[in-house]
Amino acid sequence: MNKDQVAGTAKQAKGAVKDATGAVIGSDKLQAEGKIDKADGKIQKGVGDTKEAVADAIKK
Repeated sequence: MNKDQVAGTAKQAKGAVKDATGAVIGSDKLQAEGKIDKADGKIQKGVGDTKEAVADAIKK
């Protein structure tokens, strides 16, 4: 697991918390921020997954 995978997963978790909190308190802005954070985290984790796959392919 590389730093992009870890950071991406953390951003997804942070976004999920913001999204849920926004839904509970009725804040559309907070929900939107949460959805953006989740998407950003998913992209960053995907970058990390790709980096790891390339590194594994090079080792073989």
